[in-house]
Amino acid sequence: MKIGIDIDNCIANFDDTLLKEYLKHDKELRNTGIINENPEYLRRGMFDWTIQEENDFYNSHIENVAKSLKPIKDSPYYIKKLKEDGHEIIIITGRNNGEYKDPYNLTKEWLNKYSIFYDELIFTNAYDKHAKSKVCLENNIDLMIEDSIKISVDLVNSGIEVYTMNTRYNKKEESLNRVSSWKEIYERISNLNKTKDNQKVNVILDTDTFNECDDQFALSYLLKSQDKLDINAITIAPYHHDNNISIQEGVNKSYDEVIKICNLLNFNHTDKVFKGSTDYISNGYNNNNDAVNKIIEVAKNNNKTYILAIGAITNIALAISKEPKILNKIEVIWLGGHSFLTKNNREFNFRQDLEAVKILFESKVKLTIIPCKNVASNLMTSIYELEHYLKGKSKLGDYLCQRFYNDGVHGLQERRVIWDISVVAFMLNKDWFETEEVSCPKINDDTSYELTKNNHKITIVNYLDVNKIFKDLFNRIG
Repeated sequence: MKIGIDIDNCIANFDDTLLKEYLKHDKELRNTGIINENPEYLRRGMFDWTIQEENDFYNSHIENVAKSLKPIKDSPYYIKKLKEDGHEIIIITGRNNGEYKDPYNLTKEWLNKYSIFYDELIFTNAYDKHAKSKVCLENNIDLMIEDSIKISVDLVNSGIEVYTMNTRYNKKEESLNRVSSWKEIYERISNLNKTKDNQKVNVILDTDTFNECDDQFALSYLLKSQDKLDINAITIAPYHHDNNISIQEGVNKSYDEVIKICNLLNFNHTDKVFKGSTDYISNGYNNNNDAVNKIIEVAKNNNKTYILAIGAITNIALAISKEPKILNKIEVIWLGGHSFLTKNNREFNFRQDLEAVKILFESKVKLTIIPCKNVASNLMTSIYELEHYLKGKSKLGDYLCQRFYNDGVHGLQERRVIWDISVVAFMLNKDWFETEEVSCPKINDDTSYELTKNNHKITIVNYLDVNKIFKDLFNRIG
């Protein structure tokens, strides 16, 4: 899980320290004392100071106050434990607000002083209530720990889970998900992970099933993994080869192929399989269809849906374009394009609908790319290995061996890559994969990537454990 954490009042005792300084200065000023025990904030009517007096004192003392802060009880200890549990810690502070001469070094030195672990440090403007939501979306933050009511509400409205730390001044808003200590935060995150481990996740498979044999393997792998994955829908993606079969015919054949695999595995496909786009966005296609409508419906009905895409990305791009509200409720795992080590992405899934790829990459949806060349291309097996594990075990096993040997597109082959199983395997066990977060590249018209530095983040898979994936595949299907 990627956890975002604010500093002031979440890690550091900002309000308590500031109040002590204000009480000292009040004695020197007029010694009136606190005139309002329950202000909106101590800078807003707690003392009888004029606005000018308060601003002058705050601006001249804020640097020293920030340096003198102490960590909130147990915050370094439990942040370290979260890191040791495998979570990624992103500290997101609003100190880039014009109040500090050098907020970066001031903050970094303080974090180092108290041995507070973090993977990345990001600065926003605390006076812009939308700034943290934007950063959280760009960095795929799963949970934000925050104290500001306005920022917490904006984060929630942006689809980001928030734990709002209780403070002296923020107790008026009752609807937020509140926490009072770091022990509570740690226990809740640990329980959340245990619950997630025991829960099935909602998935949609978007597949061009009749294209070649790897789709049948991926679909079978998915249907045999219902102990972990809740299959909400199977949608049919467009494909086209130079074999006199139209995209419409390909969609129909793919639909029939899905039904065949479902029947072989006794999977009830009623209201589960939906025909999709019959042309590409690059060709001007923008129609409604059953697959696009179903993707939108499922996404709206679930808190989170994973879309496993193993064909042209047309259906998903159309769903995002037609209903942008689903962006924060879906995560796309797509087998498409090649690794950054190659000069182009003239790969079948990628080049079929370049306009759809651009829509996907520019949408800021949470996105994981499994490249074909250099990554999924390692998932090669042979008819002899398949026959050893699958032949004679079931009608499905016999059919998969038959399709592998002659997929109807590439002729008879003893060895093939079954690329598409990578996406299902990624959902089953991410420990079999090595990934990297990168700034989202731009898509050039020649299909190449243009690398960027400051764009929103996406995840790229750089390596997969072939042996573990095939072992699991054969165990489940065989």
